[in-house]
Amino acid sequence: MRLYYHPVSSNSRRAVLVARHLGLDVAFVTVDLANGEHKTPDFLSLNPNGKVPALVDGAFVLWESYAIIQYLADTAPGQEIYPKDIAARADVNRWLFWSAYHFAPTAGLLIKERVSKKLTPRLGPPDPQEIARGEALLPPLAAMLDSHLADRQWIAQDRLTLADFAIAATLMHTAAAQLPVTDCAHLQAWFARVQALDAWVMSTPATP
Repeated sequence: MRLYYHPVSSNSRRAVLVARHLGLDVAFVTVDLANGEHKTPDFLSLNPNGKVPALVDGAFVLWESYAIIQYLADTAPGQEIYPKDIAARADVNRWLFWSAYHFAPTAGLLIKERVSKKLTPRLGPPDPQEIARGEALLPPLAAMLDSHLADRQWIAQDRLTLADFAIAATLMHTAAAQLPVTDCAHLQAWFARVQALDAWVMSTPATP
């Protein structure tokens, strides 16, 4: 399998975390976002959306990070992060969909303005209105997750699952994007547990 990704993309990080945790034989192929490699005909033939990540497994090509992590888990015999039981899997899926529809896009408002635009100047200067919108919308979502984590170690099923990797990936830019989540004690304790995992350590980009 080949995973096309970028190390500072939180969507990519989601897939990289799962691949590393499962110990899958995956070749990681860096896509040069700053120079527009994701918009070239070659890459668009893999993902017509022009975004990372994209997974190639033989003749099968898959994009969308949440679909990719589900696929990766389903290819790993004996994995325990994506339950086979219908109700347990639905519980994990609930949080994947919450992340995809609510949490990640809202945090993404701040990540785009405070991180992506610094890395890619052609995107223009930060938009104060978008920053204000992100700062208003993210705290209630973070507070809800914080409350959920008040009496549990992991997000779903009382054990490490895809839900933890999916949501933690969004928080990789907490400091750089100044995400308003640092006052959520239970969320921060959970995030520290994820950051202590080997998969997270191996997936963290080296700092200059």
